[in-house]
Amino acid sequence: MKPDAYDIKSKIGVVFQDVAVFKELTVYDNIDFFCGLYIKDKKTRKQYIEEAIELVGLSEFKKFYPKQLSGGLLRRLNIACGIAHKPELIFLDEPTVAVDPQSRNNILDGIKKLRDNGATIVYTTHYMEEVEILCDRIIILDKGKILATGTSDELKELAKIEEKVTIEVNNLEEKYINEIKKLENVDEVIYNSNLLFVTYKKGKNNPVSIMEYLKKENIKYSKIYSERPTLNDVFLELTGKELRD
Repeated sequence: MKPDAYDIKSKIGVVFQDVAVFKELTVYDNIDFFCGLYIKDKKTRKQYIEEAIELVGLSEFKKFYPKQLSGGLLRRLNIACGIAHKPELIFLDEPTVAVDPQSRNNILDGIKKLRDNGATIVYTTHYMEEVEILCDRIIILDKGKILATGTSDELKELAKIEEKVTIEVNNLEEKYINEIKKLENVDEVIYNSNLLFVTYKKGKNNPVSIMEYLKKENIKYSKIYSERPTLNDVFLELTGKELRD
C-alpha cells in the first residue's frame, strides 16, 4: 500500500493496545484530528465525531484532556479515534486491557454495534468470554502458530473434556475422593474448600452418576451444577497451563 493511498486507508480503522492520543488536545479535538485525516467535509466530520462520542459514551467528557480521564475513559477515547471515520475493516488489539467493569461493558457494547452495522472486525484478546460474545470465526494462536480455527461451537468440540461438575460438600474424606476418581468417564477430581470439582471425558448423564454415588454412600451435599467446556478450557488445552513470561 502506498503512503498516499487514502482511498484504501479510509476504509481501515486501527485501535492499538497502547493508547495513542494527543495529550495537548481535548477528547473532541483528538477525535476530530484522527477523523479529519479521511473525512474532509466539516459537516460530515462533525456528525461522525458526535456519533463516535455517543458510541463510546464520552458525551460528558468532550472538553476533557487525556490526563483528566480514567484508564477506562482513555481506552474509550482511543477506540473513538480509530473508528470515527466509519471504516469498513477495524483492527482492535486488546481494547479492554486494564479497564473497570463498567468501561469494559461499554466497550463491548460499542464493538457489537459496529459489527451489527456491517463492519468487519479483527479482534485480538486473551479474554475468551469476549471472544464468545463478539466473534463469528476464531483463530487460536500460540507463539505465532495457528493451533485451531473455527466457530465457538466447533472449537469446543476439540476439548478433551465433555463436562465439568461442581458439588458443594463438607469434609469429604480422601477415600471417597479416590472412589470418585474410579467412576466411569471421570478424567480429574479436585477437592478444595468444600468444593468438589469433577471433570468428565465423553459421556452422558454424568451428574446423575455422581449423585447416585453420593446417595449410596450417604454423603450429603448442598449444591451441584454442571457446565460444558468453555473456550477458555480449549485455549488452555491447546496452549498449555504453564505460566508465560
